[in-house]
Formats: sequence, C-alpha cells, structure tokens
Amino acid sequence: MLDNLILKKLMKSSFNIPLEVTYPNGKTEVYGEGVPEVKVKFNKDISLKDLRKNASITLGEAYMDGDIEVEGSLQKLIKAAYDAHDSFLYNKHLKHFLPKQDHSVQESQNDVQSHYDIGNDFYKLWLDPTMTYSCAYFEKENDSLEKAQINKVHHILHKLDSHPGQTLLDIGCGWGTLMLTAAQDYGLSVVGVTLSQEQYDFVSKRIKELGLEGKAEVYLLDYRKLDHVPFDYITSVGMFEHVGQEGLAEYFQRISQYLKPEGVALIHGITRQQGGAYNGWINKYIFPGGYVPGMNENLTHIIHAGMQVADLEMLRRHYQKTLEIWDSNFKAVLPEVQKIHDERFIRMWDLYLQACAASFEAGNIDVMQFLLSKGPSGKDLPMTRNYIYEKEIK
Repeated sequence: MLDNLILKKLMKSSFNIPLEVTYPNGKTEVYGEGVPEVKVKFNKDISLKDLRKNASITLGEAYMDGDIEVEGSLQKLIKAAYDAHDSFLYNKHLKHFLPKQDHSVQESQNDVQSHYDIGNDFYKLWLDPTMTYSCAYFEKENDSLEKAQINKVHHILHKLDSHPGQTLLDIGCGWGTLMLTAAQDYGLSVVGVTLSQEQYDFVSKRIKELGLEGKAEVYLLDYRKLDHVPFDYITSVGMFEHVGQEGLAEYFQRISQYLKPEGVALIHGITRQQGGAYNGWINKYIFPGGYVPGMNENLTHIIHAGMQVADLEMLRRHYQKTLEIWDSNFKAVLPEVQKIHDERFIRMWDLYLQACAASFEAGNIDVMQFLLSKGPSGKDLPMTRNYIYEKEIK
C-alpha cells in the first residue's frame, strides 16, 4: 500500500503536462489540467525499495520489460519530467546507486565494444549512409540527415583551418567519415584510433576501397597507448563522454601531449552547463562507464593541460534533431531489427533515443565544440570566425 502511495505521489508531481496514469489495480488518475497528452499504464507494482535505489534504472527496466506502457510520445513524457521542478529526476533520495566504473585500458575496451560492436548491420539500418553516430550539423532546416552529417565533418575541418600535407589524429574515429574526408578532400595525412573491432574492420576496408593507403591509417588501440610523433591537428568527436570523470584530466593532457607546439584541436562532445552527471540507466544498459562532464570541468582540465580555448560552440538543438531522426529511422526499420534483436532490446533502444532527445530538448545536456590551441588562444587562426562559414558557403 505504501509503495502505491509513493508511486502516485511521484507521478502526480513529476510532470508538467496533463497526464493519464493507470495503476496495476486498474484505477486511472488524470493529473494536470486539460486533455492528457500522454497515457502511462503500470502493468505491475513498482517496488519502493527499487525506486529508492535508483529511480531511472527501476523505471527504465520496467519499460523495457513491458511492465510500463506509454501511449503517446516518450520524448514528450521525459521532457515533461525534466521541466517539472519536483520530478523524480531531481530527487537525490531516488538515485543512490550507480554501477561501479573502471576506466582501465581493458575495461575501456570492454565498455566501447559492448555498445559499438552490437554489429555494423544493426547501425546501418538506421544511421545515414556515412555511418556517423554523433551530432549532425543542420546548416539548413530541410537538410537530410546525411547532408547534415557531412556538414558536421566539414564544419569541424574548416574550424581547424587545416593545410594540405599536414597531419591529423582522430581520437575515437568511429566509422571513419571524418578522418577519411580529411585525407581525401583536405589532403591531410591522418591517423584514426578506435577500440571497436567492428569500426576498425569497417575503416580498414574503406581505406583500401578509397585508395588512401599511405594517407590514412587506423589502429585498434586505446588512445593512451598511441606512439606517434605529435600532430598538427587533433579531432575527437563523442569521445570524452567515455573516459569517466577520473579520466578527463588525462584525456586533455594526452591531447596536449599529442599536439605540436602550434597545433589546433577540435573536441566535440556531450557536456552539461549545470555540471557533470551520470545516469544510472544509461550507464547500466547503453554506455557502461559513461559520464557527461560539466562545461566548467572540461575548461579546467583544458587549462591545466596547457591549452587555451579559441572557440566554443553549443549544438544542443542539432543533437535533439539528430536523435529525433534516428528514432524515426529506427521505428521505420523495426521489422528488420526484430530479426536480430528481441522486444526488450527494441524497447530499450527506443527509450534510449527518445530519452536523449528529451534531455537535449530540455537543456539538461548540451553538445559543445571546443576549439583548442596549444599556447595563446587561436594564435595562428584567422582574426574572426568568418573563415569557418566562408569555407562552408564555397
């Protein structure tokens, strides 16, 4: 009885939209004024003990198992929870437990492979043809996802103000679109590193297909084990979220170490303006070892590593739109996904995509591009930011 009362209290106070909730006993309550925008149905009782341990894990698992059903937009429901001041998402009594984290070389490889080595065939189903799995850049409202991902790559490379014949290191190179574009279109000599076997195999094949041997190399290697001469440029997209809070200092120290004295780096990743944070459910099921650092936290590590910020750009709305398109693509190929994954996985993945979109929409998380220079900020870059967009217009 107490568990039911606590659950009702949570549901009543945790959302800022009209909501219809049906409880396990069949009783339906409507919270808020107006026609319910989303309907939630509990098919099983939710343990107060589990809620107190970690509400996001408990409710996320209940959704994965079908113990909670949602009629309407999950994204809208979760954004409403972020927007409600009294939401369970902000209740410190409901997030005591977080999975232990270990960012040793071996454990980092295990974490990356648990997510990225689900299989290239799975990601091909709903990513765009560039196989880019990070925030796109929508120069125009009607840009396709593929066009926006290509925009993002060029936007990053333009910011570097690179010159042919120079060298670039891509830390966490993914499926290689950025590093291969840098080699093919910008005349750079590039090295990419990844811990994902699937990504390594994919990029190795693409290097041969594009005839880029001698211009592009990829290594299945922890970035901390890299043994190369310093580089003119470094890029790292969607990487620092994986190194953990305790690994951020070394991450930025390594970037500084791997840069030439006049080098420039473009670091792109999910950051919070409100300070660093974990999410129990995301850590347990999606990104083991993940940590979203605060903006101030990153800036502190950048300064301590002997680098300065030449430019800082927020792309929060771009990632919201990217995730919304991914989720739409994912739903469109469900018959194919069902051939390789069960219903629990499908509900988990849909929840992940919509929850992240909601988090960006609510401003709970952001995505930022840090343009860094070793030494005085932007010493050898053009005087204004116009050079970035002039190149893009061309």
